[in-house]
Amino acid sequence: MRDKLFSFFISQFGEATSQVTVPDESLAKFRGVLPDQLLAYWKSEGWCGYRDGLFWTVNPDDYADVLDMWLEDTPFEEIDSYHVIARTSFGKLFAWGEKTGPSLTVSCPIHSLIALEKDLKKPLANPNHEISMFFAGTTPGECDLKDEDKKPMFERTLAKLGPLQTEEMYGFEPALVAGGRMDVGHLRKVNADIHLTILRQLSPPRIPFGAPKS
Repeated sequence: MRDKLFSFFISQFGEATSQVTVPDESLAKFRGVLPDQLLAYWKSEGWCGYRDGLFWTVNPDDYADVLDMWLEDTPFEEIDSYHVIARTSFGKLFAWGEKTGPSLTVSCPIHSLIALEKDLKKPLANPNHEISMFFAGTTPGECDLKDEDKKPMFERTLAKLGPLQTEEMYGFEPALVAGGRMDVGHLRKVNADIHLTILRQLSPPRIPFGAPKS
């Protein structure tokens, strides 16, 4: 039976539109590393795409190398050990810190590492509650991107390019950091691992709110 906070998440995103059963070995591997409540969601729900692929829960192992690359030579390397637990269709990665919980977002399309210093220093007193609050507090609006006219792009991109497979995302070609435009016409369906790796190779990420201290 779903708890109230995850049920609220479902009320916002709807039932999963794609689903992969989480193997027992993955549950065992991350027990004691990630919150028990997250593992319970994995066991009951699977790794899923929601709202036709706008938001995905993911296997952290699939994004470990990409995350390491994006955090290399940044203060976050020293602050915590992070694991990607979810992503958006446009390649925004939600990372869970073993000591700091849901404190870091890697917004790959706009080349930014987003975290507030107060969240990085706040004690993680109740990780199970924090993970439930992460899902309840995530909205479809924050998972979408807006074009240069401030209009959401996901529904139009979905209609133009079709739904995503588990390993795919919508990526800008050329990349925004390389002069591309924030426009549906510049989006392509791409392999997420390859695209996010190439993006990081183009330029180091920015930390918009200043470099946090380790």
